[in-house]
Parts: sequence; structure tokens; C-alpha cells
Amino acid sequence: MMKKSLFLPLMFLTLPALAAAPFTPEQEARIKELIRETLVQNPAILAEAADAFDKEAAKQQQSVVAQMVKKNHDALFNDAGSPRIGAEKPALTLVYFTDYNCVFCKKFDADIEKLLKTYPQVGVVLKPLPYRAETSLTSARLALTVWEQQPKNFLKLHERLMAKKGNHDEASIAAALDKTGIKLKEPSKASLDTINENLTLAQQLGVQGTPATLVGNELISGAVPYAQLEAAVKGALQAKP
Repeated sequence: MMKKSLFLPLMFLTLPALAAAPFTPEQEARIKELIRETLVQNPAILAEAADAFDKEAAKQQQSVVAQMVKKNHDALFNDAGSPRIGAEKPALTLVYFTDYNCVFCKKFDADIEKLLKTYPQVGVVLKPLPYRAETSLTSARLALTVWEQQPKNFLKLHERLMAKKGNHDEASIAAALDKTGIKLKEPSKASLDTINENLTLAQQLGVQGTPATLVGNELISGAVPYAQLEAAVKGALQAKP
């Protein structure tokens, strides 16, 4: 019994030294083999690791977005050059990055409209981006100019531009103006300034494409299902003091 009781402390004292010793090539090969066998026999481990990685990445992205929102609050929510729809005095304001040539935006726009009808206390700030084609820039500048000069006509032009299937061309943009009865000779200089500001904000927030919707401090990328958008809005409304 005495020998056994002395052996255990001695064993623990020698463990750090053993652990610090380098593995032999044969030991390293065996360790790699054991790891491979474990992963092959238990593939769920990889899925769990990938899920944990995704969650950690999302958490870090959320932190970055929150910092960028705080830093750029006025540019995101209070820019006079950015169109606003929905509630006049909203309890929650979404920021919606979109493109008049984006097929996914055209579909998602209907969900934004549905959301505003369901939640009349919500407002949306639109941030057009020229991501798709040259006419993305042209149509965005015209829409922003109408907001600047004829704000009451903005929504009907926006809806007309979004109704076009596929990319716009000069003719379709002219037709949108004509059908809405809007007289506009050329886009304003301020509209280009707003576009450039939108591009800067999108880059800082990590927007990779359109649509992208900022709900509270959560950036929702893509044309997600309506249920996901609504859940984010509900959560942001509940989080309001």
C-alpha cells in the first residue's frame, strides 16, 4: 500500500515532463491515424464543429455590425437624402439596401410592403446601391432625385422601377417616369453623393449584395423568407425600451 501511495504522486509529477516531450514520427503518424478514424466513425463531430464555428462567426459579425451602426447612426437613419416609407414616427426603423436591377430585391420588396402593412409602427429607410449594372446607378439616382424634389411621387416611381422584370435599360427607365407622370430632366448632384454614402455604409457593414436589411443591430443578407424577416422585426420591437 505504501508503494502505491508513493507511486501516484510521482506519476503526476512526471506527467508535465512527458507531455512536454516531442512525439516521435511514429507517434505523430499514429495520432493522425486515430484522429482520422475517429472522424470517419463519428462524422457528426465535423457537423458540430462547423455549427460552432458558424455561430461564433455570426456572433462576431453581429458585434461588428453593432459597432458600425453606432458609429454611423445618423447616416443610416437620419440622412435627408435617403427615402423613407412606412410610419412617420416609427417605433423601429429598418435600413434596406436594394438595387433596381436585382431580381431578388424585386421579390423581397413585396415582403417589405407586407411587413409595413402588418406593422404600421415600423419605418424603412431605403439605400439604393448600383451593384448590378450601369442602369442600377441611373435608376437609383433618378429615384433619389425624385425623393429630393418630389417626395410624394417617390413611392410610385420606386414601385414602377421594381415592377420591371430583368435589368432596366434607358427605355424602361424613361417609361417608368412617363407612366408615373413624373417630369425630370436629369438626376441631381446630391443623388450621386447619396449613392457614394450608401456604398461606404454598405462596405462598413459588410454588405456583400442586395437585398440586405438592417433590423436593429442584425444585418439580414439576401431575400430571406418572410417569417425570418418578421421574427427579426418582432425581436427588435420587443427589445425596445
